[in-house]
Amino acid sequence: MSVVARLPEQYFMRLLATVAAAREAPGERLVDLGRGNPDLPPPAHVREALAAAALEDSVPVHGYPPFSGHASLREAIARRYATDHGVTLDPEREVAVVPGTKTGIMLVALACADAGDAVLLPDPGYPDYPSGVVLAGARAVALPLEPSAAFQPDFDAVRAERPALTVLNYPSNPCATCARDDTFPAAVAFVAQRGGWLLHDLAYDHLTFGGLAAHSVLEAPGAREVAVELWSPSKVYGMAGWRIGFVVGNATLVGRVQQLIDHVTAGVWTGLQRGLEAALDGPQDGVEERRAVYERRRAVLVDAVPGLEAPEGTFYAWWRLPGGLTAERLLDEHRVAVAPGEGFGARGRGWARLSLAIPDDDVAEAARRLAYAAAR
Repeated sequence: MSVVARLPEQYFMRLLATVAAAREAPGERLVDLGRGNPDLPPPAHVREALAAAALEDSVPVHGYPPFSGHASLREAIARRYATDHGVTLDPEREVAVVPGTKTGIMLVALACADAGDAVLLPDPGYPDYPSGVVLAGARAVALPLEPSAAFQPDFDAVRAERPALTVLNYPSNPCATCARDDTFPAAVAFVAQRGGWLLHDLAYDHLTFGGLAAHSVLEAPGAREVAVELWSPSKVYGMAGWRIGFVVGNATLVGRVQQLIDHVTAGVWTGLQRGLEAALDGPQDGVEERRAVYERRRAVLVDAVPGLEAPEGTFYAWWRLPGGLTAERLLDEHRVAVAPGEGFGARGRGWARLSLAIPDDDVAEAARRLAYAAAR
């Protein structure tokens, strides 16, 4: 069987198709809480840096970029990590520029796992993690995240495994929780004992609420020996469509990822790199403004929707659906699209992910309809 035939159904493609069909059906205006596509644009200075690059006549700008990324961008990444997380990175050996974090997930899986190897994936977790496992010919093993444990990983449940790769994601998509103080040290110890690798997906850095902070796994003692981290400007700077991010951490594993980049992607266009460099080195006040918008929208949902726990981070809320209410009913009867929880793993069944990345008026209207649906 070909690798394409083994790939799982692409969850978000199915979700988009379902919502598009429902939108065309008669009824009141549909409100879409299912997507995680930021509605706030990148900062002006970031867009200006991209535009300036596009208007240059320089051949180096429009020709093939360095496969490893421009040195100035790798240095900007290292500066940002030092400022935000107190982590010192070697820009030459511990940073790889990737064409989007989703691509980075696939590259790390290929760099770590061989055919038949176990890969621990958070359950509930981001639906595209299993795709990397399939591409590597490995086998996915659920790493339980239970609400009773604040959706922190239950390593005791997988003690029998010797995984080639363990994947974590905090703040969590879809669970909207932050890592507890002991989560990363425990993960590092678990992985080091078993001789595998650890990947932390820090896609929602800075997007936290209630005084909580998002931490880098590389802050944990010993993490540099076993871990890499994916970082994305998609959410924190609103650059989702730009398809650029980076992998940082253990030099050996970063080197493997870079080798795959050399063979597969031929780097990322210079204009995108300049935009990201401007985002990392430029004013950061827009990051707090963006976070505050999501926090305000969070309050609207939490105040209105029965049983909805206040998200700790990301721009999602994770809602245990009241008895008898389903994502299908919300869409068909109330014209509110949500992301059904079962798409995030077996432990997501009975839950729904709600997005805050829609305009304020839509959040308010969705909150009203969800409250009505829950009360019926």
